[in-house]
Amino acid sequence: MSLLLCLAKHAGQVMSVDRLLEEVWKDVVVNPDSVYQTVTTLRRSLKDDARDPKYIVNVVRRGYRLIAPVSPWEEKSATATGTIATIPLVAADSEQGAAASNSDGPAAPPRVTGTANPSMRPPASDAAVEVDPAREPEPEAQPRSESAAWVLPSDVPPIRTTEDARRQTAVPPRTGYRHYVALLTALALALVGAAVVRVWISKEPPRESAAMVTPSFSPPPNSIAVLPFVNISGDKDQEYFSDGLSEELIDLLTKVPELRVPARTSSFFFKGKQATIVDIAKALGVAYVLEGSVRKSGNTLRISAQLVRVDNGYHVWSETYDRKLDDIFETQDEIAGAVVTALRAHLPMHHLSDQEELRTANFAAYDQYLQGRQSYNQGDAGGYQRAVTAFRAATHLDARYAAAYADLALAQFWLTDDSASGDPADDDRGLAAAEQAVALAPGLAAGYSARGVLRAALRFDFAGAQADLDKAVALGPGDANNLHGSAILLAVLGKLPAAIAREEQALALDPLSGEICMRLGFFLAANQQLPQARRLYEKALVIAPNSDRARFNLGELELLEHQPERALALFRQTALLGLSSVGQAKAEYSLGHVEASQRVLKQMIAKRDFPGLIARVYAWRGENDQAFEWADRAVEQRDNGLIWLKIDGDFRTLRDDPRFRALLRKMNLPE
Repeated sequence: MSLLLCLAKHAGQVMSVDRLLEEVWKDVVVNPDSVYQTVTTLRRSLKDDARDPKYIVNVVRRGYRLIAPVSPWEEKSATATGTIATIPLVAADSEQGAAASNSDGPAAPPRVTGTANPSMRPPASDAAVEVDPAREPEPEAQPRSESAAWVLPSDVPPIRTTEDARRQTAVPPRTGYRHYVALLTALALALVGAAVVRVWISKEPPRESAAMVTPSFSPPPNSIAVLPFVNISGDKDQEYFSDGLSEELIDLLTKVPELRVPARTSSFFFKGKQATIVDIAKALGVAYVLEGSVRKSGNTLRISAQLVRVDNGYHVWSETYDRKLDDIFETQDEIAGAVVTALRAHLPMHHLSDQEELRTANFAAYDQYLQGRQSYNQGDAGGYQRAVTAFRAATHLDARYAAAYADLALAQFWLTDDSASGDPADDDRGLAAAEQAVALAPGLAAGYSARGVLRAALRFDFAGAQADLDKAVALGPGDANNLHGSAILLAVLGKLPAAIAREEQALALDPLSGEICMRLGFFLAANQQLPQARRLYEKALVIAPNSDRARFNLGELELLEHQPERALALFRQTALLGLSSVGQAKAEYSLGHVEASQRVLKQMIAKRDFPGLIARVYAWRGENDQAFEWADRAVEQRDNGLIWLKIDGDFRTLRDDPRFRALLRKMNLPE
C-alpha cells in the first residue's frame, strides 16, 4: 500500500529503488528485494502485465514509474454528488501512439520503459494532473504533446495542469490531497485484500495470464543476458569499472555448461540506446536478464544486482553488496553463484577455484586491465593504442597477470593490422605476450585464442594456430570469441561447411555482433549461398551503420551478382583506403572502364602497401602472371591479405594454374 501511494505521489516520475527504500521503508532495515517483491505483488493484484503495463513500468536500470494518470479527488464535487466517480483510463493503441509520435518527423526509437509498447508514455508535463469537473467534454481535443500517449475516453473532461486547477477551484490543496490519499489507501487495501483471499482459498500461486507469454518468443529456459551495470558513482570516468564488472560476470557465467549467455558485444549493444527489456531479450534470445548498478567511492563498493524473468517481469533474485574494492572478485563469484542457483543450473565445484589462477591479487593491475578492456572495445586505432598502454601497465604491476598479457597481444595486433607503417617488432612483441599468457595460465582460453590468431595471421603457422584455437574452444565452448576464431581458421583451411557451422554457433551466442555477421556472410558467399550472405551483410550494416568493412563486403556481393554499378557506389563510400581502392579497381574493370581501373591500380602499386590486395585486383581481371608476382611478394612480407586464397572468389581464376599449388605450399596451406 505504501509503495503504491509513493508511486502515485510521484506519478510520471522514475523512482529509483534507493529512493523508494528511503521513502517507503524509512527507519526500517530492508534490502532492494523488498521493493521488487512488493511491485510483483501489486502487479498481480492489479492484473498488470510487466511486458505491456497499464500501471507500473520497470524503467530498466533506473527504477519504477506509475504511468497511469492519477488525479486528486476534489472535495466540492464529492460534496455535491455524495459519490466518488473514478476516471476510466485507456491506454492509447500502439498504432495511434506511433502515429502521434511520428507526426513531425521520422520515428524515434522506443524509450527504455520495461514495456513492450513504446508508445505508452505519461504526459509530458512533470506537474500532477487533475480534471476540471465543471468543464464539458471537448471530443475534438487532442493531446498537445507527442509524448502524451495515454489518452482519456471522449466522455471524460480534459486534463488540466495543477496550476490551472488551482485557479479554478476553491478546494484547498491539502484537503484535495487528503481525499486523494484516502482513495488510494482504500484501493490498495481492497487490492491487497483480494489477493490475500484468492491465495488463501486456492492455496496455489496466481497463474500467469495468457497475455504474459508471447508464443513466438520461446528462448531456451537457461538463457541469460548480462546487461551493462549502471555506473551511479557520480563520476563518468568510473564507467569502465561498471562495464568491466558486467563483462567479468559474462565471462564467469559463460563457463557454466548449462547456461547460454550472449557475448559482450550483443549484451552491450543496447547500452545508451532506447529499447524495452522485452525487446532486448527477444533480440538476444534469452529468458532472463541480469541487471544492476555499481557505486564506487574511495575504497568501497556498493553493487546491486537483480535477475529478472522476462516473460512475466518477476524478479527471481536480487541482492545488494557493500564491500571493499579488494573483495571485488569474491563479490563477482557470489553474484554468479547466486544466479546459477536461481536458474537451478549446476556450477562445477572446481569452477571458482580455477578462477583464482587467472586473476590478479593486485587491484591496481586489475583497474588498469578494466581500463584497457574499455578502450579495446572501442574498436578504433585510438582505442587500441590506449588499450596497449593500459594492458602493459597491468603487466608491469603484476608480471604474472595472464589475462592482461592475452589482451595485450590482440590489442597490439589490431593496432598495427591496418597500418602500412607498422613496426615488425610490434608483431614479435604481440606474439611474445600471447606466449606468456599461455605459459602463466594453461587454463585460460583467451591465451590460446590470442596465440592462435597471431600464429595464423603473422607466421602462417596454421597447424599451430589450429591446435591453439581447438584448445580455446575446449576450454571455453560457450564463448563466442573462441568459436569465431576457430571458424575463421577452418575457412582459411578451405573447410567451408565446418566453418559455416561453427560461425553459426558463434552468431547464436553473439547475435548482434557485426563482425560475426560479416564473416559468416563472407563464408556463405564463398559457398555460393548469396541470398543468405546478403541478409547477413545487411544485418551487419543495421548493427553498425558506419562500418566500412560491412559496406565493402556488400559491394563485393554486388560484384558477384553482376551489379558493378551498385558495387562501385558502395566502394566509394568506404573510408578504408586499401579496401576502397581494391573495390573500385575491380568494379571499374567489370563496368568496362579499363583505364579507370588501371589508374586506381597504379595508385595502389605506387604505395606498395598491400601486395595481397594488388594480387586480388590482377586475379579479378584475369591477369594471372601479375597476380602470382604480387602474391609472392605478399608471402615474403607476411601480408595476411592472402589467407583467403582457398575460398575467396577473387582468386578463382588462379586455382587451375600449377603455380597455385606452389603458392599454397609457400603459405603452409593444405593443397
